[in-house]
Amino acid sequence: MEYKFCKPEAGLVLTDGQEISGYASVFGLRDKGGDTVLRGAYGASLQRLAARGDKVRMLWQHDPAQPIGIWDEVFEDAHGLFVKGRLLPDVARAREALALVQAGALDGLSIGYRTLRAQALATGGRSLIELELWEVSLVTFPMQTQARLGAKSGLLADLAMATASLRDARDAVARL
Repeated sequence: MEYKFCKPEAGLVLTDGQEISGYASVFGLRDKGGDTVLRGAYGASLQRLAARGDKVRMLWQHDPAQPIGIWDEVFEDAHGLFVKGRLLPDVARAREALALVQAGALDGLSIGYRTLRAQALATGGRSLIELELWEVSLVTFPMQTQARLGAKSGLLADLAMATASLRDARDAVARL
């Protein structure tokens, strides 16, 4: 199995205590390993999973012995592979993951997959045309910098927005 660690572009979204969402993969973006996932790469795999009544697994750091939740929605849109699911509060590692997400210490997503069709690029790396998606993990260091959980809700969202505003203001002053 291969892995692509992706930092969600909009950030990992945390709502209703345990619900998280974000982009696990962004189309057309070259990752740290030189690979680029093409639009439609997950479609057939998601259809096969649905036909079997199976789901993409939610793991902790790609460890198959550590499932931490359930992905309720996994689909491709024009931007990439979107996931939305729930951390399970009865699972100790899920409670730890939740605490790390809430503190902003963890916001990476990563896909675990098998390559079915790819094309080598002259510049190195590959264009990933068709992938067999197995799992999406919460990770510390995503391979794809835009694969991140989305914005947080409630007080955490307000704090995140205020922090982003302050960061933007600091950057604007630094450019003067």
